[in-house]
Amino acid sequence: MKLNERARGLGVGISLFALVILVFFVSLFMGRYAIEPATVITILLSAVNDALPFSLVDIPQTWPDVMNTVILRIRLPRICAAMLVGAGLAVSGASFQGLFRNPLVSPSILGVAAGAGFGAALGILLSDSTVAVQFLAFVFGIISVTATYMLSRVYKTTTTTLVLVLSGIIVGAFFTALISLAKYVADPDEELPAIVFWLMGSLADVSTGDLFWVATTIIAGSIVLLLIRWRINILAMGEDEAKSLGVNTRMMTGVIIVSATFITAAAVCIAGLVGWVGLVVPHIARMLVGPDYKKILPVSIMIGAAYLLAVDDIARTLTTAEIPLGILTAIIGAPVFAYLLRFRKVGWE
Repeated sequence: MKLNERARGLGVGISLFALVILVFFVSLFMGRYAIEPATVITILLSAVNDALPFSLVDIPQTWPDVMNTVILRIRLPRICAAMLVGAGLAVSGASFQGLFRNPLVSPSILGVAAGAGFGAALGILLSDSTVAVQFLAFVFGIISVTATYMLSRVYKTTTTTLVLVLSGIIVGAFFTALISLAKYVADPDEELPAIVFWLMGSLADVSTGDLFWVATTIIAGSIVLLLIRWRINILAMGEDEAKSLGVNTRMMTGVIIVSATFITAAAVCIAGLVGWVGLVVPHIARMLVGPDYKKILPVSIMIGAAYLLAVDDIARTLTTAEIPLGILTAIIGAPVFAYLLRFRKVGWE
């Protein structure tokens, strides 16, 4: 039986990895500026060849410079960002669902999304700089979760997951009110539309410069969660059971919250509020590989990367005007989650 489970898990992993690679290359071909697949691959090989200290092969440029710009400076950064954001939100959602033992938990449960949304709105009000908007979104995302933790410590007993969730609801509601205030005072001709569009989610403004620090944050946080994923199995059994097995629940809870918060804040600051990814993807992963978080987290990463990349492809190619990501993820995610609910596959059985 164990051998069959391992073979099944390996098969699922290989299939999902192949899916991610396939969606990655297909995404490079898609766009309003048509480029032949062979030319796209040649451009990528040429870029890799130029980046190496020595040339592996001589690839003469037979394509116009505009194709280099489209592939290397527009599509490739956006594709990488979509994969990072999707993977980050999925692994954060899966970790929080295990920590809080609740299948309805998402990465925004502790108020990070609302805090980041207010930070972005504030950045739009104060500056036209994309860097300022992203920086304030990231900072206020961290501030909101810090406020959630401090509020939960009002109780003199050990911080429980229930108190954290309730504190997150309070902080999230507070920052949501501040977002509404920012909309109220914003210039209706320029600032208000920018705030509304940012809150709906988009990767249209992602550049190569954004990727370095966002990728560093998301990858570092994901590595931490992957290294301790077996402990999430223990925490999912309950706080008392975890303590009886010798797990320092307070420390592990802190590590998970900090890692998932940094991942979510980094994802939100460049993509806006993209919902449903961190809620639905972990359930799909659980359907494929079972309740073991040693498998759920890596599978969630791959599904999340492929899923949000595919959604972003639809967003930028379906119509002339780009569709916000938050709209598409909700339109797709809600029916999928309803399907899972209908067949009772949202629990922990």
